[in-house]
Amino acid sequence: MAKQANNNGAILGFEAQLWAAANKLRGNMEPSDYKHVAMGLIFLKYISDAFEAKRAALVDEDLADAEDPEEYLAENVFWVPKVARWSHLQARAKQPSIGKDIDEAMLAIEVRNASLKGVLPKEYARPALNKIMLGELIDLVSGIGMAEEADRSRDILGRVYEYFLGSFAGAEGKRGGEFYTPRSVVRLLVEMLEPYKGRVYDPCCGSGGMFVQSEKFVEEHGGRIGDIAIYGQESNYTTWRLARMNLAVRGIDADIRWNNEGSFHKDELPDLRADFILANPPFNVSDWGGDRLREDARWAFGVPPVGNANYAWLQHILHHLAPNGTAGVVLANGSMSAATSGQDDIRRALVEADAVDCMIALPGQLFHSVPIPVCLWFLARNKDPGGDSRDRRGDVLFIDARKLGHMVDRTRKEFAEEDIARIAGKYHAWQGARDSARYEDEPGFCRSATLEEIREHGHVLTPGRYVGAAAVDDDGVPFEERFAELKETLAEQFAEADKLSALIQLKLKEVGAYD
Repeated sequence: MAKQANNNGAILGFEAQLWAAANKLRGNMEPSDYKHVAMGLIFLKYISDAFEAKRAALVDEDLADAEDPEEYLAENVFWVPKVARWSHLQARAKQPSIGKDIDEAMLAIEVRNASLKGVLPKEYARPALNKIMLGELIDLVSGIGMAEEADRSRDILGRVYEYFLGSFAGAEGKRGGEFYTPRSVVRLLVEMLEPYKGRVYDPCCGSGGMFVQSEKFVEEHGGRIGDIAIYGQESNYTTWRLARMNLAVRGIDADIRWNNEGSFHKDELPDLRADFILANPPFNVSDWGGDRLREDARWAFGVPPVGNANYAWLQHILHHLAPNGTAGVVLANGSMSAATSGQDDIRRALVEADAVDCMIALPGQLFHSVPIPVCLWFLARNKDPGGDSRDRRGDVLFIDARKLGHMVDRTRKEFAEEDIARIAGKYHAWQGARDSARYEDEPGFCRSATLEEIREHGHVLTPGRYVGAAAVDDDGVPFEERFAELKETLAEQFAEADKLSALIQLKLKEVGAYD
């Protein structure tokens, strides 16, 4: 496949070309099914390439047994049995038994690598899977990184895996949002929090993009992989498998737990206190089982409503923060102003406890699955941690980023690196971080507000109320975004009204009002 390189050696458009070719092979197969077929093969190619590179080095050294699994374990390289090596599968790609061969390869890898047990897809032999398509997909994946040296080849495979995750999220539409947070949003969270060293946690980690970007950040700023310890939890088993493969492709060691009850009802890491938490919880979830969690140690700021999990997520995250920990959380815009079912009381308690550090309003169309604009909450356990940071107690930074970003296709928007740098730069300047420019309010974009000002606004945290109505106010939002946001709020209020009506009917029945 043709490739173009810029002066930095970066491949331009390679991932998109590969995706177009792979998607063409999909035919009538549903993206949600094809996703696991394609991602599994890319993962298999990655670990096989890593194995072969290490094997070649051992053969050249002539000092060790190239077929000794312990030699690979010592270098954090997965042991790949002969039946699972890519060269073996590529040679059999046109055989009618190729599906069975791949399943056996996946099983053999899991048997020899305990950390991958239960992770790899093993449904390639099913009759419904077109074996001709499977053989052609193997040929396509075989070309990834062929002309590159070993380390570069594996990096390209990692980038392809990440690109395919995003492309499948777009192809699946609403369902795609269950496992993928757009890369530019993750980049913004990471650039804001700067997780150089310490414990990083995501209680609803999806396919693991928060962790991949955190490791990239450390590397890009001269740190070492391993300077951060990664922890996560995911309730969807197939998504958990994607995350485990995504991290393995990047060579990232992580403690990612799965159970189908989720972080609220079966917190797998109850004693964890993280230095950094990055999370994109499902928005406005109404069936989170809150009725079974009325008394819980995590609800230090108020019991969250059973009909909306937004404030349950915020409090779960605060509960897991270390004394100087910080968190970045993606939530629906309604969370900044919701006044139903006691959400306003919880928000007031969070603000008065000085747990809110920064609020950012994002533009619409950033997410594959969410047409409405969303926001970022930044929480801090200690706003006067010392060191390079100033004492931020009593202040909250508001940033209105709704006018930033650019359209990358007909339906979706992304932040450019300049957008991310502008937002993160303001935040770090406001923090008083070393090497940052001196902070100044920027009308229409950002403003540092005091707790007293927030009280005057009824503890509503919508940035448009603070950054300057003359420059950008709520009425300046495009009609489509405003309508979608109002529709979301109205749906929430109708749901609350329905529940209240049902409760009233039940009480009336109990007291015999209908007798």
